[in-house]
Amino acid sequence: MEDNKWVQVKLTTKVENLDKLIAIMSMISNSLQIEDYSDIEDRILDGVYGDLIDESVLNADRTVASVSAYVPASTPIEECLGVLSELLGEADFETTLDVISLCEEDWADSWKQYYKPIKIGEKLVVVPMWERYDIQEGEIIVKMDPGMAFGTGTHETTRLCATLLEKYVNSESKMLDVGCGSGILAICASKLGAKECYAYDIDPVAVKVAKENIKDNDVTNIECDVSDLLKGVKAGKYDVITANIVADIIIRMLPDIGNFMHKDTTLVISGIIDERCEDVYKSIKENSFKIIEEIHENGWCAISLKLA
Repeated sequence: MEDNKWVQVKLTTKVENLDKLIAIMSMISNSLQIEDYSDIEDRILDGVYGDLIDESVLNADRTVASVSAYVPASTPIEECLGVLSELLGEADFETTLDVISLCEEDWADSWKQYYKPIKIGEKLVVVPMWERYDIQEGEIIVKMDPGMAFGTGTHETTRLCATLLEKYVNSESKMLDVGCGSGILAICASKLGAKECYAYDIDPVAVKVAKENIKDNDVTNIECDVSDLLKGVKAGKYDVITANIVADIIIRMLPDIGNFMHKDTTLVISGIIDERCEDVYKSIKENSFKIIEEIHENGWCAISLKLA
């Protein structure tokens, strides 16, 4: 099968189950597309751009939402669907499934028209690789082409992590990003002045994308490689660690992440929907961490921790 062939695995459910579905789909891919038109009136139609919205969006069913995962066609799709079936079997909601074959060229560029420069902290500005941007005084520019990896800077969890990174990274920081996606957080840390950064992801496609973004940002102090959570991470103690994943994976990671921390290390965890915060709090306490700071945005949470 050609390298540029992909399979879109699309699940649709009632909109109230969307966050749970995102968490499940994140288990099989970092490359997710979310279709949710439930709050279009609040976000767009009441503003100045309502007249510019396409009719297909205005007429979309707002009671349902869809999440699509994009996986290489070379991946045994039966195994992927088997994992999904098992995960969905434990869920308390119904879904409908569509599996669509497509070429990368069919969709790889279509989303770019909606991806514009965005400020994700006090100083950090993520600028799509193909966009021109007039830098303002004091801004730090991060160029980004997420390709098939998670991390455009537009998602709440990435913005929350970047906001916290600005507080904790300094010129002596040794930074680790677990589940790096597009590499955006490691690049942000490097541009904020971190001394050295290490970025890992279980998805080889994400690692490939991250390495390309690292090169395009002209940063030379980031090592990036494939790792299954902490298995394969370079041994040692880090000053700042980020894990923008999902609640279940964070809970699985917390018993071991302390091996990579010293008493002053700051661990930033995100990708947590508000409904799962209690589960994460419980794991934080059980694994002898203390919460330093917690911020929320649009139903998502990021927490900074230290060893208790």
